[in-house]
Amino acid sequence: MSARVLIADDEASIRFVLRETLESAGHSVVDVANGDDALRALTEASFDLAFFDIRMPGASGLDLLERARTVGSDVAIVIITAQSTFENAVEAMKRGAFDYLTKPFGTQEVLALVEKVLRSRALEFEVRALRRALGKGAPPSERLVGRSTALLEVFKTIGRVARSDVPVLVTGESGTGKELIARAIHAASSRAAGPFIAVNAAAIPRELLESELFGHERGAFTGAVEARAGRFREASGGTLFLDEIGDMPVELQAKLLRVLQSGEVTSVGGRRAEAVNVRIVAATHRDLDAAVASGAFREDLLYRLRVVPIAVPPLRERREDIPPLIDHFLARYDTELTGSMHVISPDAVEALAKHPWPGNVRELENAIKRALVLAPAEVIGAEDFAFLESGASERVALTLEGIVRAETEAALDSGVPGDVHAALLTRVEKPLIETALARTGGNQLRAAELLGINRNTLRKRILELGIDVPDKP
Repeated sequence: MSARVLIADDEASIRFVLRETLESAGHSVVDVANGDDALRALTEASFDLAFFDIRMPGASGLDLLERARTVGSDVAIVIITAQSTFENAVEAMKRGAFDYLTKPFGTQEVLALVEKVLRSRALEFEVRALRRALGKGAPPSERLVGRSTALLEVFKTIGRVARSDVPVLVTGESGTGKELIARAIHAASSRAAGPFIAVNAAAIPRELLESELFGHERGAFTGAVEARAGRFREASGGTLFLDEIGDMPVELQAKLLRVLQSGEVTSVGGRRAEAVNVRIVAATHRDLDAAVASGAFREDLLYRLRVVPIAVPPLRERREDIPPLIDHFLARYDTELTGSMHVISPDAVEALAKHPWPGNVRELENAIKRALVLAPAEVIGAEDFAFLESGASERVALTLEGIVRAETEAALDSGVPGDVHAALLTRVEKPLIETALARTGGNQLRAAELLGINRNTLRKRILELGIDVPDKP
């Protein structure tokens, strides 16, 4: 099957390569050198696919994305750019681009796009112009940074899902930036003017999590001296981010499912349900399919949350993002931490690009901060990151410290004063006990001995933390 293709680019070499590639594959091609001629061509003929340069004389590629619809064209538009940036990628997808192509590109990539258009016409233009540009006005600390193909796909998905209110489930290892993605979805959506409320399900004690989410009436339980609205009501008109959803107790999952199904919230101790208008974005570092298989997570809730999944790859799988992340963190922390201007040498960048980064972006951020504080000169060399290679134990300690600091900040932001210490101890204690029980095959006496605690204490904590004890062999 052949396609009618329109090319608009002010570079003659780009038009020539695209025309030769497409015509040799049997497609019909019209090419122009500016945006105004491209718009004129759209009014005079119909096309299946168009390649528009993001910057060219006359109307830009982004302008053409919107103006093409005003002349009644349903052409699938691919934006071409020499600068692969987060803002360009998401802005293109938000305005309705079919895809996004970065120069230089290969001929097979172009032909694959044509085939994709011809096979997927039913899915064309699922995204139209959204309300505002993703990340516009957001502080640098809240922007996603990277240029890898994998992250570019994440950017495009954000642009596609931002307009609708369907639930999104963001998965990825700790430290990959799942909350930043949630904030990006919120910022790009029609809810951007509304609140963004984040709740870490693992950072709040299980006995307080229900009240935290759904609110409580005065006198509903000991200590409830006044009524509280709860996070669902506070997020009304905006986005509720449920972080570490995989750690939510099973009994609370049932109530969350009812809220998602009905759109109504009932406070703890309350009798009347109240409608809420909230968009849900959830995140987890856990394998929820495995959790469903083990009975630790409800399958019906997983289906409700995972309408659109976004998997964030670990930093070791997108190493081309490391240099821009280095620049980002250097610009963010240099003056704040040192009061001077540092530069990172090429050998240091090369060394950082080869590091495995088990703690992902969060570990890289902490490494840059540490080097800024400790480096003896304004030029930071590879030797200033020697702590990353000084042994597995120190790397784990550094990563663990970074995680604890980040989780402490998240807990402090959760709005549950006085419970941060207990919440974080619970987060550490649960995997500690689970690991000991797995090592001993469920033998609680041996697990208690390994941990150096009393067996009765272990039993009590197993019950309180809702730990599943593996069957003895």
